[in-house]
Amino acid sequence: MQAGFPTEQTFQDRERRERRNMRNKVYMLEKFFSMNIVQAISFVWSEWRFQKLPLAIFVALCLNLLIAPIVYAAADGTLERRSAWAIGVLGLVTLAVIVYLFVVVFQPERF
Repeated sequence: MQAGFPTEQTFQDRERRERRNMRNKVYMLEKFFSMNIVQAISFVWSEWRFQKLPLAIFVALCLNLLIAPIVYAAADGTLERRSAWAIGVLGLVTLAVIVYLFVVVFQPERF
């Protein structure tokens, strides 16, 4: 046997490890999907008033799913996808700052 060439035992060990990893992944997926989705949705619905930042970030990322492809298409392929996503996030942050400043200017007694 020459050094560097895998043996039959090496292939069998690799197959056993791959099968074990696959079983672990399937077990984790079953554990994740066994969670009651209705309970998760009701928990998020009940906690959104107390934890607004994670919900705002989630909504911003969902809006960016709509904005980034539009920016990417408008650039005619001159931008990378990552740059299109960054421009989308920057646009959303700019819009949020504009809305915040309008509220501060027209309702200063709240602040």
